[in-house]
Amino acid sequence: MPEIIHSILSVSYQILRVYFYLMFATLILSWTPIRNTRFYNVLEKITMVYLNLFRGWLVVGQIDLTPILGLILYQFILQMIGRAL
Repeated sequence: MPEIIHSILSVSYQILRVYFYLMFATLILSWTPIRNTRFYNVLEKITMVYLNLFRGWLVVGQIDLTPILGLILYQFILQMIGRAL
């Protein structure tokens, strides 16, 4: 693989990793009082682009567990990309 393509893929992979951690932080913070802050609202707007694809698939009572499934799927795909690099 040419050096420039490998560099572009590596940078893309790192950006996707940062997005994973932002999604993880959003899910954790959604259970805290921080949920009512401007910081959380911005974080939610960024990460819900992906997580909303999974909204409502697995609801237990009033708890929606599907964003966690989306996060697990994202992590699996991220690992596959990491191994390919």
